[in-house]
Amino acid sequence: MESLALAFSSGWASGINAYLVVLVLGVADRVGDLDQVPDALGRWDVLAVASLFFVVELVADKIPYVDSTWDAVSTAIRPTVGAVVGVLLAGDAQTLDQAVLGTVGGGTALLSHLAKAGGRLAINTSPEPVSNVLASVTEDVAVLAVVWFALEHPRAAAAVAAVLLVGGLVVLYLVARLVRRGWRRWRSRPAPPGGGAGGVGAAP
Repeated sequence: MESLALAFSSGWASGINAYLVVLVLGVADRVGDLDQVPDALGRWDVLAVASLFFVVELVADKIPYVDSTWDAVSTAIRPTVGAVVGVLLAGDAQTLDQAVLGTVGGGTALLSHLAKAGGRLAINTSPEPVSNVLASVTEDVAVLAVVWFALEHPRAAAAVAAVLLVGGLVVLYLVARLVRRGWRRWRSRPAPPGGGAGGVGAAP
């Protein structure tokens, strides 16, 4: 159950910032040699690659429209990382356990990624960059706090991650409704006067 809870928490966090999740788990394993963290995440080459892409995301995630492009690129990456971390957390468990934890990690990462990407699209309708920076910093702090908390209290952290996931999906649903409503209003707007065949240039 603790592995399942940790897979859920790390899956939610991977959908927000997968590279930070790998760094937190890997550094925690290096510092504390934790039994619940797979040794593969603490390898120096894994930490080096995760650090490189974390720095790239740290910058890209705070620039309007660049963040949405980065989210699009990460659509396949974040759920994959969540699934891989879930499988690694299963350790030497049976194949069924690995499949369950991998599905939990990857599925949760996909949902949280969609919530994040949708929220960023909504934020990008604002011309100022402050909201992007604030959202990015808040997400990174939340990922760091949830994953670190999950190492000591996996079930409580999973509950927190579940609340954050549901909240993000609700926001995504509300944003989608607003977009659809705006699109319908735009399509049903009256035609401008003078348009069509009898418009400008037509004979009096």
